[in-house]
Amino acid sequence: MTLQKDTYKTISKASPEVLFKDRGSKFFGFAFPVTTEDQIKEHIDRLKKEHYNARHWCYAWQLGKNYENYRANDDGEPSNSAGMPIYGQLQSFEVTDVLVVVVRYFGGTKLGVGGLIKAYKTAAQMALEASHIVKRTINEHFYLQFEYPEMNTVMRILKDENLHIVDQKMELNCQIEISVRKKDANRIFDLFENTYKVTIKKLAI
Repeated sequence: MTLQKDTYKTISKASPEVLFKDRGSKFFGFAFPVTTEDQIKEHIDRLKKEHYNARHWCYAWQLGKNYENYRANDDGEPSNSAGMPIYGQLQSFEVTDVLVVVVRYFGGTKLGVGGLIKAYKTAAQMALEASHIVKRTINEHFYLQFEYPEMNTVMRILKDENLHIVDQKMELNCQIEISVRKKDANRIFDLFENTYKVTIKKLAI
């Protein structure tokens, strides 16, 4: 029986700028935590403004807690000489929800495809090495509803199972939103579903 994967790795904040040089060309590397393609576009647009004299702004990103979405862009460099080497480093570091951009200033000497692959790979690697990589859990959210007299029962289960309360409204009719690790989700759902006078629903997030 295979265990369900319920963790992923990402970076907690933008990396410092890193620099790799080869025969006059400069390759500035950047890594950013991202969760949407709009955020990705904002970072790339900003780097294009800040480095308006650069020749290329090559990048790769990976999104989704299951590493399901990705893209690599050579931005005018020879095919697969920039974007894919950058993406290869995202795979090597096993991170998701991350954008890596490498900005190239041309130094007058052509590096050849092999030289470009090495340069973009190295700059991406340096950016990720300079990042703070963290492991996070994949969680599911549930919504609990119950009357006030059931409060002690519900709170005892939450405490025993060490469950995280996201939001709560404690009135005559109580409502609590909880976050549960994916691997425990079915068990916790059944636990509350079988608790007298407590309703549980899965939330889409």
